[in-house]
Amino acid sequence: MAHFVLEYSDNIEKADLALQELFTQLHQAADETGLFPLKGIRSRAYACHDYRMADGNPEHMFVHLEVKLGAGRTMGEREAAAKSFFEVLTQHFAGSFEQRGVAMSFEMKELEPVLKYNKNNIQDYL
Repeated sequence: MAHFVLEYSDNIEKADLALQELFTQLHQAADETGLFPLKGIRSRAYACHDYRMADGNPEHMFVHLEVKLGAGRTMGEREAAAKSFFEVLTQHFAGSFEQRGVAMSFEMKELEPVLKYNKNNIQDYL
């Protein structure tokens, strides 16, 4: 399980946001680690409509990527994966850093395997 949840300010142009491109790159990075089954990799994004950044300049933007993992990987494995995912995020928004104020953040959380249920047939369609 690797679930990518992107939260972003709604003032980012669709072309700069390019969510499907970002998700493709994140899924590829997750798959390349060898740590996550492809059927368990998911991405979703949410635009934030009500926010204020720093001095209130409406040109400032933010992106925050949270990665939720199932338990069972070593700290070293998680750290290597986190660096890879953050590099994808950084490269994806590199152009934005050249044009405007950007606040980018990342966090990875390992979920406790308590009371967690799944039903999945994605492998039947891969």
